[in-house]
Amino acid sequence: MRRIEAVLFASALPVSREDLARVVGQGASVDLLVEDLVADLDGRAFEIAQVAGGWMFRTRPAYAPAIRAAADVGDQLLDLSEFDVAVLAAVAYHQPMTRDGLKDIFGKEISRDLIGRLHARSLIGTGPRFPRRGAPYTFVTTEQFLVAVDLENVRELPDREQLEDAAL
Repeated sequence: MRRIEAVLFASALPVSREDLARVVGQGASVDLLVEDLVADLDGRAFEIAQVAGGWMFRTRPAYAPAIRAAADVGDQLLDLSEFDVAVLAAVAYHQPMTRDGLKDIFGKEISRDLIGRLHARSLIGTGPRFPRRGAPYTFVTTEQFLVAVDLENVRELPDREQLEDAAL
């Protein structure tokens, strides 16, 4: 369990089950060891989260204001506008998505600057080239996107009909 704790603590990205199995050996149950670690951390300021196909250490959300007050985390905040979030959601739900596909959804051209900002924050990445004349690039969500929105994978996104019913 402490080997898993050390690996998760040292990693900035989620660590997969396969990587943890190499650390503890194939005979050990990674899931049970992680469950024991989660129980061991109960009541602490940080937790083990299962996101993006693996596990990672993170501060519990209740302590976010204290961290913001004590540390310079401005460049780590997403600070996205409502439109930025809408474009990111469109990519998440329709990926791989081209700029033309985004234009069809929003009825206007999506700026390269907006795509660049989402890419710079590692929320979207370049997907496969679209199979048509000119083979435009497509965009897909990234592991960082999954971490930011606290999802294991994109199949956990809320159902679009539920979002529409909630007027989102």
